[in-house]
Amino acid sequence: MGYKWKRARLSLKGKRNEEQFRFKQEQIETLKSLEDSGYIDLYFGDQSHFGLSPNVPYAWQTKDNPILLPAAKGKYQNVVGLMTRKNKLYFETLETTFNSDRIISFMNRFVEQTIKKTIVILDNSPIHKSKKFMAKIEKWKEKDVLIYFLPPYSPELNLIEILWRRIKYQWLDFDAYKSFENLKEKLNFVLTNFGTKYDIKF
Repeated sequence: MGYKWKRARLSLKGKRNEEQFRFKQEQIETLKSLEDSGYIDLYFGDQSHFGLSPNVPYAWQTKDNPILLPAAKGKYQNVVGLMTRKNKLYFETLETTFNSDRIISFMNRFVEQTIKKTIVILDNSPIHKSKKFMAKIEKWKEKDVLIYFLPPYSPELNLIEILWRRIKYQWLDFDAYKSFENLKEKLNFVLTNFGTKYDIKF
């Protein structure tokens, strides 16, 4: 029997309702088809945070001039984003965490710039299911923006997760982690240039 050495990966698959997952997966494929036909705009939304601990822990360096990174944990640049499969990104960054009020304000600004019926796919994080956020859903619906919630434990259905991984593991080089100001600058450059200098083939 032949075995291959591969890094073990954490999985939430065992916790989810597989029937519900497949149902939602099929619905999302239908939404993609509607977007491809021009009937709707389809966005995948989520939050992520970026700190000074690099996600790629290795870098080329000489013995005489090792790269020393600051040991500064606890300080993060938080990002909320809405992304399409055409590499369009609507985002906002904060050094503080996104609470319900900030997410609602972000969504209000997003809704005002939409031009056709829009579906926003979100996960079930508490910030998306707060009473304040849920109370706004009908108001956004009146402006042709609908919220579509993913089933629990289904991050692979949310395509923006691919964006966060690309930024953390590929697009932020090692130099970005030399200081928090440097990290903010490099991160903002990647986010701003997503769709031109940086893209994902969906």
